[in-house]
Amino acid sequence: MKTRSISRVDKAQKVNMDGFIVDQALPLPQINMVNPFLLIHHADAKYEAGANPKTTGVGPHPHRGFIPVTFVYKGEVHHRDSRGNSSVVKAGGTQWMHSGMGVIHSERPSKAFAAEGGKMEIIQLWINVPAAHKMVQPRYFPLEAEETPEINSPDNLVNVQVVTGEFGGVKGPIPQFTPMVNLRITAQKSGKIELPIDQNFNTLLYLLDGKLKINGSHLAGRKELVVFDNDGESIQLEAEENTRAILLAGVPIEEKVVSHGPFVMNKDTEIMEAMRDYQMGKMGVLIEDF
Repeated sequence: MKTRSISRVDKAQKVNMDGFIVDQALPLPQINMVNPFLLIHHADAKYEAGANPKTTGVGPHPHRGFIPVTFVYKGEVHHRDSRGNSSVVKAGGTQWMHSGMGVIHSERPSKAFAAEGGKMEIIQLWINVPAAHKMVQPRYFPLEAEETPEINSPDNLVNVQVVTGEFGGVKGPIPQFTPMVNLRITAQKSGKIELPIDQNFNTLLYLLDGKLKINGSHLAGRKELVVFDNDGESIQLEAEENTRAILLAGVPIEEKVVSHGPFVMNKDTEIMEAMRDYQMGKMGVLIEDF
């Protein structure tokens, strides 16, 4: 299979999210989105033992019109939302939410993790959906590590978790509105793998840490975003160091995107409607029970 060319490589930038510092790999000043992927935030924080779960993490806030996703790498995240969902996802798991017509949710350290303290590391993604599905009923999908299908490279040095889509004959359990593949990759030093990716999928790779040789030549490192051209059907990876990465690939949605804060729609008027509906309580009420 012909390997894909690299379009660009960019370093994530530090941003302040209401006092919470994260590495933002998307958007960047030089690249707004990789359709349908809108945002990648990488957060790595330490909580002291005895932290108050009522005042830590991200409190109640609304979403409409897209898919917010959290990959949990360290710690435990307690998701609560105005649709009555409440679940704790531990390290290795994923929280996936179709926000649809509107939902209010929070993401905080679990009570047990807050009491014990420790490292909390997550990746948060925002993924766009077509206009026809922006106002569907919200749905929430918690996925623990042991529930996530996985495959290993021939040398058994690279592990790939298939969160969504189909890869290597394995299908991720979370349903989608448009074709995509989302992979969590853990590679030991010297591990090699070839990733076949549909040529019609826009594709990007983000490294949480480590270093990868891509297609036998280019080196990408810690907290770098690699965007590929749609000119081939596979990507070859070789780990120069122990590495964690995510690969996101999907069919682009050829529609206008209008976003404002936590809302992603197609028209300015739809953003104003979302703000009004939130203020009027039409996205529900989230009362957190601690």
